This record gives sequence, C-alpha cells and structure tokens, in this order.
Amino acid sequence: SVSATVRATGIVPDPDSTLAANVYNPDWTTASHGQVTPDYTVVFPQNAVNTLEITLTTTQWAGVRVNMTNLFGYDFGARRGAGGQFPSEDPDYVAVPVKFNGKTWKKVGFRLKGNSSLSSIWGDGNYKLPFRLNIDKLEDTYPAIKNQRIYGFQELSFAPGWSDASLIREKATSDIMRTAGLPSARTAFYRVYIDYGLGLKYSGVYTAVEVIDDTMVQDQFGEDNGNIYKPESTFQTFVESAFEKKNNKSSTFTDVQTMVAELNSALRSSNATQWRTNLEAVFNVDHFLKWLAVNNALVNWDTYGVMAHNYYLYNSPTNKLTWIPWDNNESLNGSPGITGTTGGPGGGPNRALSLSMNEVTSGWPLIRNLMDDPIYAARYRAHLKTFNTTTFNTTTLGAMLDRYAALISPFVVGANGEQVGYTHTSAAQFTAALPTLKTHLANRKSLVTTYVP
Repeated sequence: SVSATVRATGIVPDPDSTLAANVYNPDWTTASHGQVTPDYTVVFPQNAVNTLEITLTTTQWAGVRVNMTNLFGYDFGARRGAGGQFPSEDPDYVAVPVKFNGKTWKKVGFRLKGNSSLSSIWGDGNYKLPFRLNIDKLEDTYPAIKNQRIYGFQELSFAPGWSDASLIREKATSDIMRTAGLPSARTAFYRVYIDYGLGLKYSGVYTAVEVIDDTMVQDQFGEDNGNIYKPESTFQTFVESAFEKKNNKSSTFTDVQTMVAELNSALRSSNATQWRTNLEAVFNVDHFLKWLAVNNALVNWDTYGVMAHNYYLYNSPTNKLTWIPWDNNESLNGSPGITGTTGGPGGGPNRALSLSMNEVTSGWPLIRNLMDDPIYAARYRAHLKTFNTTTFNTTTLGAMLDRYAALISPFVVGANGEQVGYTHTSAAQFTAALPTLKTHLANRKSLVTTYVP
C-alpha cells in the first residue's frame, strides 16, 4: 500500500502529489477513490437508501450566497416563489469533503444546479437544494486529487424532489423508460446531510441521477466515442451556442448541423422518401418516436415540444444521433387528452402534449415534421401501442411505486423524516401522493388504449 511504501522508505511525498493524497487520506483505496470501472451496485443500489454527508465551511457558504446572488439576482430566502433571472452560466464549484459508505473524499467539487427549481428553492430559503458533485473538478487547484472518483463515478447529480410530493417520479420514469428499451440515466435514493457552516443537518431524501456524459453513455451504448450534446434547441435552425458539447470539444458540429438541415429540408414536401432516407442517415428517427410515445403516455411537459431543454443527443457510431431523456421530475403529472388545444406548444406553457400532438406548431419541427409524415406518424402510434401492451402494465408499475415509497418512507415521515425548511413535501402530501400516481397511470393507460386500441 502507499502507507506501507512511506513506512518502508521513510519518504514523505510532496503534498501536491497523488501519492500524498493517498497517504493523508486513510480512507483511500483504488476501488473507492481510483479511476476504476463504475460500481453501480454501491452507488446506485435499487433496494437500499444510501447516506451522503457534505460539509461546507461558513466562509464557503457565504461565497455560495454571493455567487448565487450575482447569478440569480437575489440572496437565499429573499424571494418567494418562481421567477427571477435564469443565468447563462452555472454556479461556482467549491471544494468540500464528502463522506459516503464509511469513507471520505477530499476537495470534491460541489455546486448548486438547476433553473426554475433552483430559483424557487433558493428564493424560498429552503435548504433542500439541488446540487451536483464533480469528484476531481478542482484537480488543477488540488493536484493530489487528480482522477479521483467515487467508486468509478466522476460526477453525480442530486435531485431534491421539488414539486414532487411523492419524491419518486424522477426515479420511476427513468426506470420505466429503460424497461421500455430507451437508454436513460440510472437513479437511486439517498439520505443527504449537509453542513452549511452551522453543523450537519438532515436535508432529506434525494434522487441521485447518473450523469449522461460521465458513465451513462459508455454503460448503455457500449462506447462513448461520438459527440455528446446537451442542446437548448427547437431544431428550427442550427445555432452552435444552442448545442452544448460535453466531449470532443475540438471537433466540428457537422453531425447536428446536418441533422437540422435534413429535418427542415424542402425534400419533405417534394420527395418524402428521399427526405426520410437523408434524415435517418444522421438521426435515429425510430428511437426518437419511441421516446416520444413513452413520454406522452406517461406525461412530461418539461421537455421538447413544450420546453427546448432536458434532453441529450449522442452521436452513436452505429445508431447515429440518438435521443437521451433527462430531468424527469415533472413527469407522471397532468392529464392532456388525445387531442390538444391549438395556439402553441402543448396549448400553452406548463401544459404537456396530447397523444395525437395535433396542437404542436411548426416551431417544434422534430415533432411537427415527423407527425405530418404518414410513415412516421404510423410508427409513433405503433410504438405507443407496443408500450401500452408490454411495459405499461398498471399492476406491475403500481408494485414498483409501492416498493419505492416503502423504501424511502422511514426517511421522509416520522421521527427520522424530513423537517420544515429541509423538505418540499409534508407527511400528508407524501402519503397522498402514492395513490395519486397510481390513479394517474390508470387514467393514462385507459386513454392510450382508446387512442391505439
């Protein structure tokens, strides 16, 4: 071991070296802290709730407040409800110790994350804040942590269940999508304790979400050599700044640029067969239609068709540009019908799409152009029917919801439950949320069956 080496040689390493990090952190092991194959059983257990502890100093918390005030326009607890400015840049990272699974990781990058959720939670002065960990983000400042990982994971995202009294919608939706054959981030429940400089406080149950460009693509596609994008685009036109590239940053944007051009090509009207051929040469259309069917069946307004965000594109060498869903906390909520109200995407803000998507305008060409094509419209309905007759089993899904609710219930309600100021639900709301979710699934099942009998 490293410690044995030091004892044998009597040499104390330079404090900035990786060797020094191992010597001065007795918890260090290759399996837990090294650059190894991600251990999903440890970090994303499906039948247990992990515990995570994060410690900020008083000075660091004060710095976070200054940074957030500059970005959002108001201090912690200084604005009630949604609203305010959404900054174009992310909050700053700070170096914190993180305790997990009986071990400590030093100088881990911690930052807050989110748009409307973060804006509202921050403004309300609620300490159950959404955050992200980047385990070696600050390695340039602290070279000793170079390539540090948590059981093989470089980044982890933590969702606090904002606007979800059940605290299980994010996880349930991601799991349903993978069951339906759609690559989607893995998730797990965590009890999170955070010290904001005034002592360690229980901040409630979070959903840990696998980061797409860290491990998810490699795990579910078998490679991650192609470009990974996190767009903020409707695909009406190509604007480079709307396609945030998460890897291969020196490469060109030819793949997405070509996709947008083919999607909006005049061939769609003059030669539909050639239009489909050209589009499918660069974009996995069938996969997108399958995601669209599942997403509409379950209901999620906070994604493409209503909002131009919460998705990734991966340019798979074998499957072309492929759609990957992201941020499902607003899913399993709402009741759009078979047809929608015209006049805007989803009939207006915060309204999910109808099953037929008749209301979607030309401002969302990745839906409108495909659904105006008889071949693609038929494929969408076929995917909807397949999902309805296979994965969309209300008994099976209801049992899954029961299992998740029972798993986290001791840490949400009761003596060891969430507390005011560190929660987005209440005991009564949490208890009522489970039957509401089951009713939602039953209603959606009935509606989908009517649309695609």
